[in-house]
Amino acid sequence: MELRELGGTGLRVCAVGFGASPLGHVFGDVPRDAARAAVRRALELGINFFDTSPYYGGTISESVLGDCLRHAAVPRDQVVVATKCGRYKDEGFDFSAARVTRSVDESLARLGLDYVDILHAHDIEFTHLDQIVNETIPALQKIKESGKARFIGITGLPLNIYPYVLDRVPPGSVDVILSYCHYGINDTSLVDLLPYLKSKGVGVITASPLAMGLLTDNGPPDWHPAPEELKLACRAAADHCRKKGKSITKLAMQYSLMNNEISTVLVGMNSSKQVEENVAAAQELSTSGIDEELLRELEGILEPVKNMTWPSGIQQA
Repeated sequence: MELRELGGTGLRVCAVGFGASPLGHVFGDVPRDAARAAVRRALELGINFFDTSPYYGGTISESVLGDCLRHAAVPRDQVVVATKCGRYKDEGFDFSAARVTRSVDESLARLGLDYVDILHAHDIEFTHLDQIVNETIPALQKIKESGKARFIGITGLPLNIYPYVLDRVPPGSVDVILSYCHYGINDTSLVDLLPYLKSKGVGVITASPLAMGLLTDNGPPDWHPAPEELKLACRAAADHCRKKGKSITKLAMQYSLMNNEISTVLVGMNSSKQVEENVAAAQELSTSGIDEELLRELEGILEPVKNMTWPSGIQQA
């Protein structure tokens, strides 16, 4: 598995990252043996980056991931583990200094770790961004100084949250960002922000290369917030692939890996089979490239909805 530098952190992370939200039974029950087998297979195939959050499954994802890593008996310095704070299933959002400081201790206990490599403030558009600047990030800095997190990051859907925060905190305060649904076949709007992020020395992680189910044969879940026009266009793109005997999921996954300015692409996984399919897609990309003809056809189908997104978070003043 190809390793890429993550901003200025010195961390080298695999191009395909293990998104552990499904381990929290977010998309259905995952037996403990299946979860352990998935993580073990990921490690065998060279995946070294694991991402979770107390929000996923109401803390279950963190506990299960911790169990899986212990069961695999992997040396701590051979994995990069990221978790988050500020968003909770039962409590909602709380980015106060007191809550995030308590949160990291709770996460470490569930994960069975002495430290996490990355601690993100999770979906920061759901609070006033000035709180993130003035309270949350200083608290995360103290956590970093204590050694409980090596690096800190911020996550969220709207891209304008990143310059807002990064322009208002001291340089080097934020090590990484985690963006989702903005680097895929239907939406490449993250690309415009990459030079700015690079100038700030901030590493870039993306997630949801399948746009939370839009770029799949089964289509998105009922609750998906995308506008109907975008859902219909993505369904047409998936149908086009199916008629040609191709998988839109594989193509979308490969497309998301093509930009080396993005260090790692997080993909939710809950079985050895999913791990193997994702790694195989990445390896096929590196050996024989993407199906350019099919990609052009899909870009044509999706052109009318290019970069179409949906609202997320509170109205910022």
